[in-house]
Amino acid sequence: MNHLGNLKPAEGATKKRKRVGRGQGSGRGGTSTRGHKGSKSRSGYKRKIGFEGGQMPLYRRVPKFGFNNINRVEYLPVNVARLEELARKGAFEDGVVTPEILIELGVVSKARSLVKILGNGDLNTKLTVKANAFSKSAIEKIKASGGSVEVLSVNQEG
Repeated sequence: MNHLGNLKPAEGATKKRKRVGRGQGSGRGGTSTRGHKGSKSRSGYKRKIGFEGGQMPLYRRVPKFGFNNINRVEYLPVNVARLEELARKGAFEDGVVTPEILIELGVVSKARSLVKILGNGDLNTKLTVKANAFSKSAIEKIKASGGSVEVLSVNQEG
């Protein structure tokens, strides 16, 4: 009868741990399964990321090119066609568009990002658009529809 006090794992389910470096009689003494010489046999060995055994590593063989500007300012684009679409649905109260409203509506995903209005599409609704940046064509289209443009500083990001 099985009781909690005499439960055992099934036959062959467990193996004895390999005890390394416990003398020659154990069969794993001497080099202790590390082989002879070389960096892997030494104590304190740690594999370097990208190390390929002395061969020139891939990251050094592949040519580098291009330039990453650390001062790059990245804007999330919103076209005037999208503003027109939302205005038709009645999404903007008082005809005012701000980055906060665009985030609430799910047009712009990240809360800490900068918004740039682009001029793709047509705008027929009078809107007051507040954003961090505008393209020239977007400004023309917003003003042509009777609306106004207000550029928010980078510190006032939505």
